[in-house]
Amino acid sequence: MHNAKGLLGRIVRDKQWRFGYRRSFCSLKVIPEDLDNQVLVEGSGCSRTAILNRPPALNALTTHMGYRLQKLYKNWEEDPNIGFVMMKGSGRAFCAGGDIVSLYKLMKRGSPDAIREFFWCLYSFIYLLGTYLKPHVAILNGVTMGGGTGVSIPGTFRVATDRSIFATPETIIGFHPDAGASFNLSHLPGRLGEYLGLTGLKLSGAEMLACGLATHYIRSEEVPVMEEQLKKLLTDDPSVVESCLEKCSEVAHPEKTGVLGRIDLLEKCFGHDTVEEIIDSLEVEASRGKDTWCITTLRRLKETSPLSLKVALRSIREGRFQTLDQCLIREYRMSLQGTIGPMSANFCEGVRARLIDKDEAPKWGPPSLEKVSEDMVDDYFSALTATEPDLDLPVKLRESI
Repeated sequence: MHNAKGLLGRIVRDKQWRFGYRRSFCSLKVIPEDLDNQVLVEGSGCSRTAILNRPPALNALTTHMGYRLQKLYKNWEEDPNIGFVMMKGSGRAFCAGGDIVSLYKLMKRGSPDAIREFFWCLYSFIYLLGTYLKPHVAILNGVTMGGGTGVSIPGTFRVATDRSIFATPETIIGFHPDAGASFNLSHLPGRLGEYLGLTGLKLSGAEMLACGLATHYIRSEEVPVMEEQLKKLLTDDPSVVESCLEKCSEVAHPEKTGVLGRIDLLEKCFGHDTVEEIIDSLEVEASRGKDTWCITTLRRLKETSPLSLKVALRSIREGRFQTLDQCLIREYRMSLQGTIGPMSANFCEGVRARLIDKDEAPKWGPPSLEKVSEDMVDDYFSALTATEPDLDLPVKLRESI
């Protein structure tokens, strides 16, 4: 087993420069020590904690962070003195996702290889976490969105708090739910995944626990106490880690007026085959009782990229019948189409309107659902070119260990 793990480490190190370039996604004018500070490490007993540490950017992920996480997690997995691993964020966020403003700037500069590197690195780490051989605890004490869900949900345990905010808001910037979202969302109860993926609307920590996105819940002021209890453990047994978490955790009840109180309505509206039918169904429900929730949901869908809506629905539906690695490989193709392919204009426009100019008035292409053809959606799921390499995950190696 040890030799297999060592081979795995060499394989991933070899893959890091697969594209033959040296410029990093996060090649800012900083010294290497500053880059390493983007992921800090705490060690205690037989546990190690990775701390995402870009608080001004809500700990948004860069390529360097992805490589550092891969290196740390591989070393910790191979170290017999380390029993389990934790991850948390600095400041008021766990992780707000990938650094999409930096991606936008790379697109404007014409740096496709750096964009490839970002997605390759991030998705490879997500697969590593999803197949990790040791117990993993993600402490989601704050904003947990987009890629932040990708680097936490695949792990063994996820602890939500009263400060947790979950969302996959990619469609509102003209992109698609990625970083494993098509796998994670598709396995939620009923049609909750379709609702979250299409609208990008938020869940609270209590709602995360109720639907299974979180495994435990604790008040934010109790998080330091829980961390101290975990650091005292000398174990690699997930049941021992789980027992400790359960002693610290508490019951949480989501608000009755929230989305989890509308599972039957979600099934009725978001169970349709097309986005058009989903919207028609919501409009019927909204007209019947002037339901505020339906009106809010409709408003969000109508603000969102029409192409992204159709792509997201298909992606989540496909994810329901795929493994995590299959979802990541497919999402990698989609992410390249959405950032460096013919479909990239929507992402540029969405980021511009939401995060750069902040005029909240994106001009989507196509501008309406009826103008989004099946061919456009099909193209989004295809490789950029016939020679474009797929994401190469060590599936046979890791799943045979």
